Amino acid sequence: MPAIVDKIAHALHLGSQTSSDSATTQSASTTSSAFDHNKVTVFFVLGGPGAGKGTQCANLVKDFGFCHLSAGDLLRAEQHREGSEYGDMIRKYIREGQIVPMEVTVKLLENAMRAALSENRQGEGWQDGKGRFLIDGFPRKMDQALKFDEDVCLSSKVLFFTTTEEEMLKRLLERGKTSGREDDNEESIRKRFRVYKEQTMPVIEHYSKEGKVATIDATATVDEVHEKAKLIVGRVFAGEVGNITA
Repeated sequence: MPAIVDKIAHALHLGSQTSSDSATTQSASTTSSAFDHNKVTVFFVLGGPGAGKGTQCANLVKDFGFCHLSAGDLLRAEQHREGSEYGDMIRKYIREGQIVPMEVTVKLLENAMRAALSENRQGEGWQDGKGRFLIDGFPRKMDQALKFDEDVCLSSKVLFFTTTEEEMLKRLLERGKTSGREDDNEESIRKRFRVYKEQTMPVIEHYSKEGKVATIDATATVDEVHEKAKLIVGRVFAGEVGNITA
């Protein structure tokens, strides 16, 4: 779980922003989004359950200095937070393989981004009020995608890790032996596959029409997939636009 999760376990309940956020936060007079996409770079990371998104995000953090935010980790942290009014609801949605209402997820992500930007991180991509984020496992539905782009920050790219259901099932069942996650069982996994096909693939298609999708074959070894992902992100930061395949 990304370290920042500990800092934003109460993210849904943060108060109004402070003046220190002003460098990267848009005023209501210019746009309704919380952050300026010219300063804050957002890469969505999508793929089926078990495609290896989290593993590759950890590698890309080392390569490019991203802040990695996992929508799933944020939701799991909130469901276990003492006194959370959303805990039982989140737990039920996750157990059933369904998608948590977007208002909850989007608010958790927005406040996690604000917390990271307030840290005044050093390194490439973080100078002068800038920041760069990998948002893992989000958006999983079109309404989430549209709301985040409009209210939080316009996304720059979608990293789409793709492989077969057979491969993903094998990985998840192996992970389930040690993960302790309620949804790492075959029944929940197959429900997640159905939800992914019905609700997340249209998100990929939407961003593909906008020329924002980088498709990465995640069937190979972790190291081989990492090299592909690293190359693609490097090309994007070098200014390449349009859909990319590796």
